[in-house]
Amino acid sequence: MTEEKIILLVEDNPDDEQLALRALKRNNIANEIVVARDGQAALDYLLDENQPQPELVLLDLKLPKVSGLEVLQRLRANERTKLLPVVMLTSSKEDQDLLDSYRSGCNSYIRKPVNFIQFVEAMRHLKVYWLVINEPPPKTRRSK
Repeated sequence: MTEEKIILLVEDNPDDEQLALRALKRNNIANEIVVARDGQAALDYLLDENQPQPELVLLDLKLPKVSGLEVLQRLRANERTKLLPVVMLTSSKEDQDLLDSYRSGCNSYIRKPVNFIQFVEAMRHLKVYWLVINEPPPKTRRSK
């Protein structure tokens, strides 16, 4: 029996959340999507030993309570989550945000397309690479 691959979407903007969920659905991504609406909620979920580890985290950069960059840094400092694939999914066009994200250990940085069709296409590529092609390190796999 195959385990379902959970995706954690960390997004505070309700419109962007719905856009991401629609784009994932449009690409037939049937994975369970867990949504955290601020950085602290994301940390609470990810660092809780009783929660299943997601296969992938889609992390917005600009979040209330705890910024996406700080969430990423705390994930990388924690033994349980340091190898977890994290994709920064943000509307920021600032080079400094891009550099800071990679320096903090993100696996990928995607600028949110404004156009829905482009967003759907970005989610299709994300699905193919992160959920089909990519082989995660053994420590990020959930045990039964």
